[in-house]
Amino acid sequence: MAGRFAPRPTRTTTRGGHVPVPAPAPAPSSEEALVDLDLGLTLGPLRRGPGDPTFRTTADGSVWRASRTPDGAGTVRVRAADGRAEAWGPGGGWLMARLPALLGAEDDPAAFVPRHKLLALTHRARRGLRLTRTGLVMESLIPSILEQKVTTDEAYRSWRLLVRKYGEPAPGPAPEGMYVMPDARTWAMIPSWEWHRANVDGKRSAAVVRAARVAHRMEEAAHMPPAEARKRLELIPGIGPWTSAETIQRSNGAPDEVTTGDLHLPGIVGWALAGDRTADDATMLGLLAPYAGQRHRAARLILLSGRVPPRRAPRMAPGNITGI
Repeated sequence: MAGRFAPRPTRTTTRGGHVPVPAPAPAPSSEEALVDLDLGLTLGPLRRGPGDPTFRTTADGSVWRASRTPDGAGTVRVRAADGRAEAWGPGGGWLMARLPALLGAEDDPAAFVPRHKLLALTHRARRGLRLTRTGLVMESLIPSILEQKVTTDEAYRSWRLLVRKYGEPAPGPAPEGMYVMPDARTWAMIPSWEWHRANVDGKRSAAVVRAARVAHRMEEAAHMPPAEARKRLELIPGIGPWTSAETIQRSNGAPDEVTTGDLHLPGIVGWALAGDRTADDATMLGLLAPYAGQRHRAARLILLSGRVPPRRAPRMAPGNITGI
């Protein structure tokens, strides 16, 4: 997937068909920043499982995303071969204007200085990694809430069911089965039995509804410094440090926001950097301290290195609140 992913001439679509529009202005040095971009690594964190209705990778390596923007529903396709992009729907122009940030033009991999051999090797091997910045909070916040204290497969299934039932088909010639997530009002109006059918317990559904009711305040966090943005999200009962970090990493492209409260990450970081599989959050943060300013990138590289402790305990068993 390596190649030059600087913004190229792009198109949005209106009812009359494709209309050429000026390419979005590249950020300073964005063309240099996006050389050798790995599209899959960069946008991969936005996909919530292989069946995510809002995200699709096609056989040619192109990435399709369906998003709920401030201007409405939009679909964008980024071609892996040359970085050209097209967008459709009312939100297409919004997505194209923010394409450079989505592809990591605002990220600075050169700011990362490896202090461990493992990270030096992985940083070199994964040089196409950029930290995406979507500029959209709710599209990352809601699935992150759904992922609280359940297996990823459970959360992915819940997200998939709810988006397909309450979302809308993705605009344009998107691959079959792609949907734009529901708007805030629709999330807030989902009845309790439908949450139940999607295997979402009352605590998580209530947190989604609370956030949806103040969605405009949540979206403002995309333009705030990451630490302040997390505080804004955590004002909502049911949204804690784990959820806020997972959200702001994506919406704000935050290279230093570490996920704490995770069941597995401290042990993975501890094992990779110190051979300690019993590490807790405090130990993990101590090990990542030399990477201040880039701690999220360091953790991401550790995960990409494949160096994980051997499994001893059985996998977490999926829960089922539906009784089926």
